[in-house]
Amino acid sequence: KLVESGGGSVQAGASLTLSCAASGRPFDSFALGWFRQAPGKEREFVAAVSWSGGSIYYSDSVKGRFTISRDASNHMVHLLMNGLQPEDTGVYYCAANGGTAWRRTYGLSSAYDYWGQGTQVTVSS
Repeated sequence: KLVESGGGSVQAGASLTLSCAASGRPFDSFALGWFRQAPGKEREFVAAVSWSGGSIYYSDSVKGRFTISRDASNHMVHLLMNGLQPEDTGVYYCAANGGTAWRRTYGLSSAYDYWGQGTQVTVSS
């Protein structure tokens, strides 16, 4: 089970930290990622981190503003979002990928096996 938290409504330029708590499965051996979906748009990749935390990937649209981190001891993954813009608005989902080809598929939502229910982030200008 993956449960997201930390969403909210903020002004442009503000920061938010999203958290995802993983439980019920050996997610410690899974890569974890964040995706987002804006109204009327397809779900898009945001960031991902390997099970060890040693490999991290970001979409070009958030690189330099967002930071993903993994807290293995507490079975959590966090997404620090700085410099939020209205285009960052959407529902943010945490997902787990247990595949061995993760480093080739980290940006594909179809490669993730488990999903959280999502948390809303709204950024106003």
